[in-house]
Amino acid sequence: MVVELVCEGEEGELCVRGPGMMLGYENNQIATSATLDSEGWIHTGDIGYYDQQDFLYITDRRKDIIKVKAYPVSPHELEEIVKQYEGVSDVAVVGVKHQRLGEAPKAFVVLKPNAKVTAAQIQSHVEDRVASYKQLAGGVKFVDVIPRNPTGKILKKQLKECDLDPEFSV
Repeated sequence: MVVELVCEGEEGELCVRGPGMMLGYENNQIATSATLDSEGWIHTGDIGYYDQQDFLYITDRRKDIIKVKAYPVSPHELEEIVKQYEGVSDVAVVGVKHQRLGEAPKAFVVLKPNAKVTAAQIQSHVEDRVASYKQLAGGVKFVDVIPRNPTGKILKKQLKECDLDPEFSV
């Protein structure tokens, strides 16, 4: 199996190929074309990078990338920045509809017990560390828990539903 990423330390889509890999989806040319390129590389949809020791790190999923105008924004990058803020216990960032931007990052934040943190403080913390299009233009919502599946994966669809319906909570 061969793995192809852009270059050391730079995020890119994980693509693989080799003799034991799939040849395509049976009777489904559309799905095959979306997964296999003309050179036989399988596009996994995983975003990652490798380091100096050739360790591979998966950081995101392509379908989770937020599109702010034409710019891709990694939820993982913003989550790591928000986690650095004192008083934050857990966070998940999703893309939400935005009238001017099309889609905007929104942070769902769980605070540590007795923490006194405001949405404006978190937004300012992020603003100081990222480009203007990566800012939390979708806002910050405080929640009791970040919904996860049994393997620990964040259930981003649930968070988006929570954002659309004020009566819905996580």
